[in-house]
Amino acid sequence: MNQPPPTISLSDLRAEIDRIDEAMHRLLMERSEIIERLVKVKRTGGAEGGSAFRPAREADMMRRLVQRHGGLLPLDTVESIWRVIIATFTYVQAPYQVHADISGGEPVMRDSARFHFGFTVPFAPHMGAEAAIAAVAASTGDLGLIAAAPAAAGAPWWRALEAPDAPKIIARLPFVERADHPAGLPVFVVAHPIRDAAVTDVCVHSLHVSGWSARAARAIPSFAEAVVAADAEAGPAGRESAALLVSLPKGRTVAEVMAALAEADAVVTASVGVGSHAAVFRLDQTGA
Repeated sequence: MNQPPPTISLSDLRAEIDRIDEAMHRLLMERSEIIERLVKVKRTGGAEGGSAFRPAREADMMRRLVQRHGGLLPLDTVESIWRVIIATFTYVQAPYQVHADISGGEPVMRDSARFHFGFTVPFAPHMGAEAAIAAVAASTGDLGLIAAAPAAAGAPWWRALEAPDAPKIIARLPFVERADHPAGLPVFVVAHPIRDAAVTDVCVHSLHVSGWSARAARAIPSFAEAVVAADAEAGPAGRESAALLVSLPKGRTVAEVMAALAEADAVVTASVGVGSHAAVFRLDQTGA
């Protein structure tokens, strides 16, 4: 005769939760001990200072997180927890702050910074993307947070990233993108160039365009995510000019964009790489 399954009381379940909570806390402390050893190894090995931010490793960690996740807990919550863990442990390796352009509204940018970097990492607001980029350039290892759109005045802020030693785009957040994301504002993370740890799923280019028109705007290929701003520089022979920030997935080239624009009588007069980032995960509202 089959025996009925044992009854589990609320106190038993709560005890299990307490056990798991303690185990998670101990694992975090164990992680901090490993980070402390890692810092010592870096110093002993003569590793360079500066930002401890490693976009390629972070992207790999977040991909694995998305792929293994299941159950009742929303993915947004897990994403935030891991983002804060990563950002905070990066901070204890090499303290940094996040310089954010709040010209489009401080609350939404602050929400994005807190979701992705937590409360331990200092938040420094700036009125304008150029000011945030300048603060990053003047720092040793700080990050900049800029909305993936033109500034309030429509200025092509990405021009400040064009010089070889200027800060570059190293990430795009949120990593998991969905319509109802609690910090869904698309933002670029800029930092001093991190060539040895960059991830190049998506390469970002600054294009100077002459002969800009509505027809040229429609000609931009669908695979290219583009942010467009009026160009203060006068085009040749009085032609309209524009500045484009174009994000290209792996396997696509600037030449393809240039050819498409040429078909619309627009000429790319300059093209400068201004960074790269990991491809985002796009989920529907159900998280499926």
